Amino acid sequence: MSDKLVQWLGEQLNEDERTARAVGYDRIETGEYLWGSRYLILRREDGESKVTTELSDELALHISKWDPDRVLREIDAKRQTLAQFKAAEGRTDQAMRDNDTAAYRAARAEATALHAVIRRDAAVYANRPGYRDYWRP
Repeated sequence: MSDKLVQWLGEQLNEDERTARAVGYDRIETGEYLWGSRYLILRREDGESKVTTELSDELALHISKWDPDRVLREIDAKRQTLAQFKAAEGRTDQAMRDNDTAAYRAARAEATALHAVIRRDAAVYANRPGYRDYWRP
């Protein structure tokens, strides 16, 4: 359907993974000073933690919602969708070679549905180089 879209989205996920891992901390949580402003607590699996300086409530909450663990879970979920799509495309090709109309239709329907999900997943990266407007859902 669109090997370029699948490849491009995979590259964006790889970039996001590198960025999330470069943070050096696994979880980011918020804390609140007695006087009301917020700070971030950066935590690693080995127990090390670091506290940031004061931030606005909105910024602290936003950053804590996008901690590296959460980003990596989202990347994994999107990669699973890409893998399912590639498998469905493979079954479509095999069914065509086998001249199996029922299997072809089933695999093609699955690939089509997954492609729609991939287009939506890719749309969040529309501001990055290489995104094509015709990929928009």
